[in-house]
Amino acid sequence: MVIAALLHDAVEDEGGLPRLREIETMFGKDVAKIVEGCTDSFEDPTKKQSWEERKSSYIERLWNKPPDTLLVSVAGKLYNARAILEDYRQIGSEVWSRFKRGRKQQLWYFDELIKVYEAKCPEWRIVQELKRTVTELAQISATERISEPRQTA
Repeated sequence: MVIAALLHDAVEDEGGLPRLREIETMFGKDVAKIVEGCTDSFEDPTKKQSWEERKSSYIERLWNKPPDTLLVSVAGKLYNARAILEDYRQIGSEVWSRFKRGRKQQLWYFDELIKVYEAKCPEWRIVQELKRTVTELAQISATERISEPRQTA
């Protein structure tokens, strides 16, 4: 599970299905299965579906994932949310320009993920920590003028 956590973004960020097959060869089927479950796109980065399609599909697939995959997924999302919150404290609303979609869509994505995690593993403290972090991020960023990035795939 630790190796899968370290590699959870490798497929969508660095090579698609060939990378997943490499992970399976190097680390085994269990690791590859978790990484696959944490991946929102298996395509070449230049041929990915739109952000909304990828994120919606990922959320739907999470409903059927086993606990080990959910744990790696929620841990990755908690790390991301904490990083965004910390950066927001440093640079304010400019943080949202780093993403393909802005504040509203990023918060929507986190909220939808939290619904899955709460339903599938409500007793996990990490899920509640993600929820607290996202709630704080939403509250702290609610009153500032938001600079939304241009929409790209």
